Amino acid sequence: MVDFYQAFRKLKAKSASKPKGPGTGGTNAVNALPASLAATLSQIETQLGGSTDLVIRRFVIRTNRQPHAAAVVYIESLSDPRSLLESLLVESSETQQFLQPDDKTNPLKLIREYILKVGDIGGLSDMDTLYHAILSGDSVVLIDGHAEGIVASTRACRDRGVDEPSSQSVVRGPREGFTETLRTNSALIRRKIKDSNLWMETRQIGKVTMTDVAIMYIRGIANDKIVEEVRRRLDRIDIDGILESGYIEELIQDETYTPFPTMYNSERPDAIAGGLLEGRIAILVDGTPFVLLVPALFAHFLQTPEDYYQRADIASLLRILRYVCLFIAMYGPSAYIAITTFHQEMIPTPLLISVVAQREGIPFPAFIEALLMEVTFEILREAGVRMPRTVGQAVSIVGALVIGQAAVDAGLVGPAMVIVVAITAISNFVIPSYNMGISIRMIRFVLMMLAASFGLYGILVGTIIMILHLCGLRSFGVPYMTPFAPYIAEDQKDSIFRVPQWAMLTRPRLISQANRTRQKDDPPHKPPSRG
Repeated sequence: MVDFYQAFRKLKAKSASKPKGPGTGGTNAVNALPASLAATLSQIETQLGGSTDLVIRRFVIRTNRQPHAAAVVYIESLSDPRSLLESLLVESSETQQFLQPDDKTNPLKLIREYILKVGDIGGLSDMDTLYHAILSGDSVVLIDGHAEGIVASTRACRDRGVDEPSSQSVVRGPREGFTETLRTNSALIRRKIKDSNLWMETRQIGKVTMTDVAIMYIRGIANDKIVEEVRRRLDRIDIDGILESGYIEELIQDETYTPFPTMYNSERPDAIAGGLLEGRIAILVDGTPFVLLVPALFAHFLQTPEDYYQRADIASLLRILRYVCLFIAMYGPSAYIAITTFHQEMIPTPLLISVVAQREGIPFPAFIEALLMEVTFEILREAGVRMPRTVGQAVSIVGALVIGQAAVDAGLVGPAMVIVVAITAISNFVIPSYNMGISIRMIRFVLMMLAASFGLYGILVGTIIMILHLCGLRSFGVPYMTPFAPYIAEDQKDSIFRVPQWAMLTRPRLISQANRTRQKDDPPHKPPSRG
């Protein structure tokens, strides 16, 4: 068995060391750019299967009255090469003004330095780079007799525009959201952070899709070890395609077998900019409006950008309300099941008599009753999300009212259970993060089963196990329950409560370890002391 395993590893290593073919990311002599223009264009047409949106514009350029066959290659649906073609297709007489009578200037140098009016220009010497350039929207200039070419940035900016984010709405704050274009998203962040230390690194991930994935961080504020860890996890990804940031999240997250999200995502530029100012790292993926932010902590999922636009007392009150709703959404049905099934002595006598009277004639125990209503509400919620927007919300609301009333009239569930499930569902909507809301819904069903089996003791045991699990989680090396466990007193200023802006002097300790000073110790806008 050991010999077979060793032979399998040698065979795998041998196959991995073989040179890769065109378009697979390998670089070798086979993929070198041919010096013959005809051979290069023939190879491009063959590799792309003669695609109808492939455009090859042939022309002739002259240097010292010597004609050179040349061509511009681009994808019609991805590129906007009008300025490039206007620069290239000039009369030879206009080009001659840059040359001396005995000048033997390289045509590529002539094009690059004197003719092209495009902003971003690069070079290429292999076919893989050429394919990636034209399939990304750039245009490639090739000249006969030269085993290299020019890459000109002519990407067409076709996106849906900057709109208000639909998944994270606020009462007070910016109304702009990310789009599906990576450069637009990076520009939205740079508009808010005009600092030369805001660095951006881009790499291509996915052997087939070659998706642009960028990381952004503020040098001097972000922890260098976390930045290096993000680079290392992204570089080890080996997959065919990346279509959304959820692919990246699942491939680089710290823990797979946990219901809690360990990476934060948002489509609001102000939320990402606020995280960068705290020392976090943003991961942008081309083709999706959702940007990832790491490290992500438990408290981070219960905060919104609007907390920093309202006064400190209002923001603190709203945060307390979110934590209360978190406990209601998690423990509401399980507490009702445990108390009505095992601990009736905890209910006041008049209320107990009313609950027992309501449950008279109901054929199911409290657990089945709660499970029936919870599953029904989950079905209505999912149907409302997947149905057309014009009718989805109406169907979910009307369905919940009709089914709830019909279930009570039919004697399948009691009115008290309908109230508990409704309050639980509404409380779940108060949680700002959609991922955290799903996690709470999953844990709710587990606690319901424990309550039906062991009463309040089961809920207590389940809570202890959940807290131990939370304290063992990490997000890129940072404890998930920071600043509660480990307890950091100075970071409590922006956890459950939020102190005024003039009192937030430092950044989170475990996230930003380089430059933790946020503002001066005695800012001019601090209220004057009396006495």
